[in-house]
Amino acid sequence: MNFRLSIIFAALLSALAPQAETVASLPVVPGIVIDHIPASTGTYIGSPSIAILPTGEYVASHDLFGPKTTEHKLATSLIFQSTDTGRTWNNIATIEGAFWSTLFAHHKSLYLLGTNRHHGDIVIRRSDDGGKTWTKPSDKAHGLLRDTGECHCAPMPVLEFNGRLWRAFEWRNPPEKWGVNYCAGMLSVAVDADLLNADNWTFSNFVPSDRAWNNNDMGAWLEGNAVATADGKLLDILRVQTKSPDEKAAIVHISTDGKEARFDPAKDFISFPGGAKKFSIRYDPQSKKYWTLANILPAKDRPQNPGSVRNILALNHSNDLLNWQTQSIVLKNPDTKKHGFQYVDWLIEGDDIIFVSRTAYDDDTGGAHNYHDANFMTFHRIENFRNAK
Repeated sequence: MNFRLSIIFAALLSALAPQAETVASLPVVPGIVIDHIPASTGTYIGSPSIAILPTGEYVASHDLFGPKTTEHKLATSLIFQSTDTGRTWNNIATIEGAFWSTLFAHHKSLYLLGTNRHHGDIVIRRSDDGGKTWTKPSDKAHGLLRDTGECHCAPMPVLEFNGRLWRAFEWRNPPEKWGVNYCAGMLSVAVDADLLNADNWTFSNFVPSDRAWNNNDMGAWLEGNAVATADGKLLDILRVQTKSPDEKAAIVHISTDGKEARFDPAKDFISFPGGAKKFSIRYDPQSKKYWTLANILPAKDRPQNPGSVRNILALNHSNDLLNWQTQSIVLKNPDTKKHGFQYVDWLIEGDDIIFVSRTAYDDDTGGAHNYHDANFMTFHRIENFRNAK
């Protein structure tokens, strides 16, 4: 069944099904709800990530942020598992000290890579039982990769390329304000190394940004993607905060050994639909295209400060990483204030894309606090994505 038709069908079933008088009628949320936290709790859902285990199970994660959480001291992340290709989900673990983290499968194990708190240290954990139990990053031999603090990221892709795993991070220097002091860099490790040992990881330099870049429309760069080009080069492609609706991405060039990052502001900004919000880029060998799911702006009346508009999620593609076009609209709601389908993490599975979304949507307690402070994590599937309309 077509992805959008499946949502409509689910809505019709919900409308026709008898409701018990003692049970409130919930609005139909697009996709399959993995987790829901009412806005009244002061706890919001962030950083969705998804992985497919070698045995076929799906594992998803999200962290908790907001005024009633401990995100700035020791953050909390939740782990969920689906054994039926995303139709149902169960919470299988709660992790203390994990924030902004990426799930990824590697050599029969599952890993979680991010920070331990808001602007914290870089930490990695391993699970050998599908996400139920995890190692603890107690020191540099067991998953504490960088203890300087002030590190930033999101659930960004972990790329295997040239015998190494690559993952972009940012470092806040000086340690004040949001975004404008983020410096862009790259981490890497040999694919056969012990990923929990900090000595096995290589760090590039971290490149600062300048407010005068992009014709004085440079608010910040963040949430970089590790991407390999067709001619064997490695890039860090970052989200760019702008005031103009002409959204951009920034391309930082990484040396072959992973030690040098460089950026030319005169050449390395590109037009990118949805570039002011978090996006993940992956390459599809079958179509020989790069793909992303991003929050694009409406065709008409495109607003200023595009980073705050997250109510339209589109599937975009590119042949060369420089020129991007929209393939299809995946999710949409007319309201920009309290609705958002954002921070999407996704994977290719055969002819389909599966993804998880940090979703701000209606519920029976007044809906999300706002578009940013999501009250749901939802799972979605785009069937036959290469031909999606």
